[in-house]
Amino acid sequence: MPLMLPSQGTSAASCVALLVIAASTVYSMDVLVAQQINALNGTMVRISCSFTSCYRLDPTKFAMNWTYQETLNDTEEMFMTFKNKITPLRTDRFGDRVKFAGNLDKNDLSITISDVQLTDEGIYNCYVRNPPDRIQGHGIIQLSVVTELPPPRDSTIAVAIGASIGGMLALVILSMVVVKCVRRHKKQELISDEQKMEEEGKTDGEGGTEEGTKQL
Repeated sequence: MPLMLPSQGTSAASCVALLVIAASTVYSMDVLVAQQINALNGTMVRISCSFTSCYRLDPTKFAMNWTYQETLNDTEEMFMTFKNKITPLRTDRFGDRVKFAGNLDKNDLSITISDVQLTDEGIYNCYVRNPPDRIQGHGIIQLSVVTELPPPRDSTIAVAIGASIGGMLALVILSMVVVKCVRRHKKQELISDEQKMEEEGKTDGEGGTEEGTKQL
């Protein structure tokens, strides 16, 4: 419902209205999830969902729903809810394999799925409502089920390549410093030579002047 102010309100009332609007945008809920989770077929997976709110969780007003859908175009299937208490909803897909693994005191709404199946792959939605927050929080998690884990990466090659690149960069920098120092040294030598030549020229000129004076 929009905020209504008297038509003859003062500037102070306008400021209060602006503060109210700003507060309504700041005091919003954020839902924190991992957007992509990989699970090994036949194992247990934890799907995390937590939220931040400026208001303490009141169990009499708080509401939570977990839903599943194969793709974004499919209908959502609810398998867990909270209204005064955690209530897992038995479905043909999950049976009793889904458990609540969070902590409401810490705003943690995570779940676990045991004996993960290939058919569990899909999109998991975590919905949160925590009045007096006026917006509904929504977290989306994509679960991928694999039949085998990828082989661990060998970091030896990466370390060797990194060391080689680092060594090459060090040599390049050292070479640049050496070249710069050599050029500066040569420049200083040229300046010294020029100064010597100028001094010698002055000396020769003074000597010639003295000889001319003597002849006169």
